[in-house]
Amino acid sequence: MTRFDVLTVGNAIVDIISRCNDQFLIDNKITKAAMNLIDAERAELLYSRMGPALEASGGSAGNTAAGVANFGGRSAYFGKVAEDQLGEIFAHDIRAQGVHYETKPKGTFPPTARSMIFVTEDGERSMNTYLGACVELGPEDVEADIVADAKVTYFEGYLWDPPRAKEAIRECARISHANGREMSMTLSDSFCVGRYRDEFLDLMRSGTVDIVFANRDEALSLYETDDFEKALKLIAADCKIAAVTTGKDGAVIVRGNERYVVDAHPIEERVDTTGAGDLFAAGFLFGYTQGRTLEDCGKLGNLAAAIVIEQIGPRPMRSLSEAAKEFGLL
Repeated sequence: MTRFDVLTVGNAIVDIISRCNDQFLIDNKITKAAMNLIDAERAELLYSRMGPALEASGGSAGNTAAGVANFGGRSAYFGKVAEDQLGEIFAHDIRAQGVHYETKPKGTFPPTARSMIFVTEDGERSMNTYLGACVELGPEDVEADIVADAKVTYFEGYLWDPPRAKEAIRECARISHANGREMSMTLSDSFCVGRYRDEFLDLMRSGTVDIVFANRDEALSLYETDDFEKALKLIAADCKIAAVTTGKDGAVIVRGNERYVVDAHPIEERVDTTGAGDLFAAGFLFGYTQGRTLEDCGKLGNLAAAIVIEQIGPRPMRSLSEAAKEFGLL
């Protein structure tokens, strides 16, 4: 028996979420539907221009860890915060979700990361992230016993922005594979893929990463093509398993010559897409670490994504395990 099903590693971020219209994005030079990296000065500026906002602990991999725990899985998380109010909020929230989190905070400066997320009327989210203390995550924060005792270690592609985090991930991969475990990553964002395409491909082709999560745009960006079928064939050849989400069409999962097309779970209203990909990964990895079929993993992922899309904020407010039972998935 392993101690954990899924360990996730990522940027520990508190989300500050507000609604706006498309003109606001244009006026403030915000790239829609992307993760825009910003400095402290711009963070203050955008915060001053925000309307009423909701604060919620987020961060891509943190959301995934919380989602796994919500399904009833055993999850752990590595991510760096500062010794400040937002850092305390983040640590409290992720532990309250049932996630094992013991990464030591890093002083008071730089402060805990925050992301100003603007949600437009179509439910699309545009993120503006000040990384702050996130950039301090390094190999010294890798708890070797946790990595060795997790079935899958999952990390976000966003970690390739802070330089020392790469060292931490490579150390995780070394420990994970030495103990017969698996590594997984999400490509995170098509702009992120554009910045690190060659490195991401090397992680996959070298066997450093076994399972890859992407959405359609990220997969197309990875292979610099407009042909989705071509991208699916290439990604199937480059990693053990790939799960590619396709928005309202659901997801396509490939393993070698196997392919599973899984329809999206129906939703009543598309409120906020923040965390949709993170929760898809949570559902998929929960199913995978419980020995479920790839098709069932995709269904669990689509269910979790649908639930989080119907609310504001990146972490489901309802029980995912109860929802999965309701729809006959558990």
